[in-house]
Amino acid sequence: MSTIAIVGGGPAGLMAAEVLSQAGLEVHLYDAMPSVGRKFLLAGIGGLNLTHAEPFNDFVLRYGSRQPEIESLLNHFTPQMVRDWARDLGIETFVGSSRRVFPLEMKAAPLLRAWLRRLRSAGVTFYTRHCWCGWGANHALKFSTADGEKLVHAEAVILALGGSSWAKLGSDGAWVPLLAKQSVVIAPLQPANCGFDILWSEYFRGRFAAQPLKSVILSFTDATGKSYQKLGELMITVTGIEGSLIYALSAPLRDTINACGSVTVYLDLVPGKNMSRLVKELAKPRGSKSMANHLRSQIGIEGAKAGLLREYLSATEFANPERLADAIKAVPIKLIATRPIDEAISTAGGVCFESLDAQLMLKTMSGVFCAGEMLDWEAPTGGYLLTAALASGRAAGLGALTWLQTGKKLSLATVR
Repeated sequence: MSTIAIVGGGPAGLMAAEVLSQAGLEVHLYDAMPSVGRKFLLAGIGGLNLTHAEPFNDFVLRYGSRQPEIESLLNHFTPQMVRDWARDLGIETFVGSSRRVFPLEMKAAPLLRAWLRRLRSAGVTFYTRHCWCGWGANHALKFSTADGEKLVHAEAVILALGGSSWAKLGSDGAWVPLLAKQSVVIAPLQPANCGFDILWSEYFRGRFAAQPLKSVILSFTDATGKSYQKLGELMITVTGIEGSLIYALSAPLRDTINACGSVTVYLDLVPGKNMSRLVKELAKPRGSKSMANHLRSQIGIEGAKAGLLREYLSATEFANPERLADAIKAVPIKLIATRPIDEAISTAGGVCFESLDAQLMLKTMSGVFCAGEMLDWEAPTGGYLLTAALASGRAAGLGALTWLQTGKKLSLATVR
């Protein structure tokens, strides 16, 4: 019986283990943490977003420049197939108002427990606290364990080591130099679905951090001249802004900062009102009412939105209805940097698809496959990340199975 080593116990690694164990192969899965699926459990704290129910043709557009590569994986493990897979594990799902798909219990733990039970029943052996360190003599996988160095031989290897966000959960990017040494082309790891830094005043930071800005339109122009505009919600932080609206645009925002050093975004604080209406309402006599009460009663602006206007307008501009209306429809905010990669929900960059064949096997290392977030792709939150991770794990598992079934043997002559 062929022995397969899977390194990484996240969704991609577990899905590869499922494919291979169900085919009757002996699967040994190694993870650096005390238990597997830790980032998967973290993702489920607010309600596990498994996938998205939008039309497939729209779904695949969420993967940007890597759409062709990810679409080829998703064609064989679609969002509906993700829901079917969860149901087979005893986990029913529902479609939320935003078309996001969640387990009925809104938790990750029941799904993970059912999944691990099935994998163990299929014969998968788990080795935790095994930190992969590269290759040793005779092409053996080298692990650091509490009992010292351990060498493991396998006929095929699947690497599913994640990106480099949330290092405390096991995704630390330590694999990058190990694969780079094997002539694997790796795009630099960068934060994705991340927050951004802004130079808030001390007053604004202290007064409005952790408060949301709801129902705003964010617009900006990237370094290539392409314009973006999106309605949503974001959160003020001590260091800047974050939230679903920011995550959805984090890739072009990040790339513009990389190209230009900063990017100015414009927030429309009242999307449902036009300029002429705003000016008319702001110009109404306010009598003895304060300007804050006038804004609240006439425009519905208060709290963090009002604070944001005070942050960027002088007292003279604030008292001018035309200038105030301009700012309400397009308050300019300068983003100067992404938050550190370890704070990001996910990462961009990783093993380039050009270094892989159609089965996700490394071209420079026969019998070694890659899957999950360590591949060079990114997507917004909303179920797109997990769906692609699962699809790539399944593809790598099938790729390894096909490779073994063709009678090929593990040959890592290029390992240095």
